[in-house]
Amino acid sequence: MKTWILVFLAALAVGTSAQCPCETMKWATCDGNPCSCFLMVGDNVKQNLNCSTLIPKCHLMKAEMYRAKKGLDTRTGGKPVESAFVDNDGIYDPDCENNGKFKAKQCNNTEECWCVNSAGVRRTDKGDRDLKCEKLVETYWLRLQLTHKKLSAPVDASKLKTAIAEAIHKRYDNFNKALVKEVEYDPEARLIVVDVKKDIGDHMNELTHMAYYMEKDVKVLPLFKNQDKFAPTVGGQTLEMENILVYYVDEEAPTFTMKNLSGGIIAVIVVVVLAVVAGVLVLFFARRRQNQYNKAQQREMDNM
Repeated sequence: MKTWILVFLAALAVGTSAQCPCETMKWATCDGNPCSCFLMVGDNVKQNLNCSTLIPKCHLMKAEMYRAKKGLDTRTGGKPVESAFVDNDGIYDPDCENNGKFKAKQCNNTEECWCVNSAGVRRTDKGDRDLKCEKLVETYWLRLQLTHKKLSAPVDASKLKTAIAEAIHKRYDNFNKALVKEVEYDPEARLIVVDVKKDIGDHMNELTHMAYYMEKDVKVLPLFKNQDKFAPTVGGQTLEMENILVYYVDEEAPTFTMKNLSGGIIAVIVVVVLAVVAGVLVLFFARRRQNQYNKAQQREMDNM
């Protein structure tokens, strides 16, 4: 009899655990009644989760770095305005505030530091530990450039904005559809450009968590327990995305300098500068010769 009771209790415990998933984070460990979930972000370091909403990007990046170090399953994966920039640095092990926001200054456990925006993307040159990052600058505008796979029939572009906004709203924690401002479509390139924007000074609506979840949906594997991907339906056709590029526009422009420019751009600048210098030198020597000629002519006149 005791054996049957123990088996029943064990089965009950397993059933309770199975009914305690974290739908917004497939790597979460959940247990208990009431259910509680956590994510490992370091050796013996647990990050408690609120699985009723999207997990903050800073906590997700820490978890990915930890899993990568442990050999666990994880993979990393037109400017709207001149000050927009993309994330060229990739994933790193960030310092997070308790609420999941990025700390304004990041050093990745090294002596090299930089300042980031609210998406955790570097927005300054790298410096040493003395680098000052006065505040965490908010990203208020995202441009998502999505490419979908080939379809058997043309996409009804007139229905695209509504479909994209609805898909984002449903998949990413009831994301505010009103923040999806513009959607443009290039059928030949199969390119969808989505502008997601909030008012400057609005620190209540968070854009960057949604963008990070969407990047994983498209580039790698979904972070949700449900492995369905972001795939809006337009006129009965499902748009399967195959590529994504995210531009970030902050409330304040980034402060990159010359050393962050690509070799090609620097080469062009050097050529232009040399051309200008050469032009100035040609003008200088031409005027010098002209002056010498005028003086010689004046001396000849004096002799006469």
